[in-house]
Amino acid sequence: MELRHRPVLLRECIEGLAVKPDGIYVDGTFGRGGHSLEIVRRLATGRLICIDRDETALEAGRTLLEEFGDTVTFVHANFREIAAVLAELGIPGTDGMLFDLGVSSPQLDDSRRGFSYMTDAPLDMRMDQSSSLTAYEVVNRWSGEELKRILYQYGEERYAGSITAAILRRREASPIQSTLELAGIIRSAMPAAALREAQHPAKRSFQAIRIAVNDELAAISQMITAAADCLNPGGRLAVISFHSLEDRIVKNAMQSMAKGCTCPPDFPVCVCGRKPTIDILTKKPVVPTEEELTENPRSRSAKLRIAKKR
Repeated sequence: MELRHRPVLLRECIEGLAVKPDGIYVDGTFGRGGHSLEIVRRLATGRLICIDRDETALEAGRTLLEEFGDTVTFVHANFREIAAVLAELGIPGTDGMLFDLGVSSPQLDDSRRGFSYMTDAPLDMRMDQSSSLTAYEVVNRWSGEELKRILYQYGEERYAGSITAAILRRREASPIQSTLELAGIIRSAMPAAALREAQHPAKRSFQAIRIAVNDELAAISQMITAAADCLNPGGRLAVISFHSLEDRIVKNAMQSMAKGCTCPPDFPVCVCGRKPTIDILTKKPVVPTEEELTENPRSRSAKLRIAKKR
C-alpha cells in the first residue's frame, strides 16, 4: 500500500522557523518527512535531527532524505525525551524545532494500526509499536470511571456516560476485539440527533482512547518546556496542534514562558525570580488557507503557534 501524507501548514512552518543554512534544527515528529524535506533543502552546513516514536514512520521516510546523507540524523524516541536525545548527540542547542502533533495520514490509513473507525482492525492505536499499552487494554480492562473520564476530557464527548455504559455491558459478555466492533458499540449508545451530525459518531471517542494509549497530553507539556530550554538565543519553536486540548496546552505553556514571573498579581515586587525566556510570534494561531483546506481536508483543525527564544 502506498502511504501518503500531506505536511500541514508547510509554508507557514518553514517561514516561521526562519531556517539558516548553517543552523541545527529538529523535526520532533518526523512522520513521513514532508516538513523535514523542506527544512533540509535550506541547509548548507547545518544539521537536521529527525525524531519519531513510530519506527514504521522513520523507515518509510528515510529514503526521502537519503540524498542529504550525514546532514540528517534519525532518532527513534518520544519527543518528550528531546533534551536527552540532544544530549546523547552532543548538541548543546538548536536554532529551531518543529512539532506536528497530529496523527499522520499513513497511520490513519493503515488499517493494521487500529486508529481508524472506518476500517476493521485489532484495537491497537499505538504510535510506538514497542509500547505495551494498547487500545484493547484501555477498552476492556480500564475501570468504567476511568473510561468515562478520558472520553469526556480527551474526546470532549458529551455522551461519555452512555458510551461507557455500553462498553461495560458488551465487555461483560466477551472482550471487544476490533475497531468496527467498538465503533458500532459507540454508535448504539448515542441518540438519533447525534447520529445525524456531520462527523462520525465514534470520532471523539477514538480520539480520546488514542490520546490515552499514547499519553499524548502529558508528553506535550514536557516537550514544550524541554524544547524551549534546548533552543539557542533567537531559535524558533513551532508547534502544530489539532484539537482544543492540545492547543490549550501549547498556548498556556508558551504564555507562561513568555511571562516569566509566577508571583500573585497583588505582590508589589517579584520574589520568584523567573524571567521571560521566549517571545510569542503568533498572537493568534496560524490556520490553514482555503486553498490548503481544499487540497487537504484533514488540515481543517490545525493551529500553528510559533515562539522565539530570548
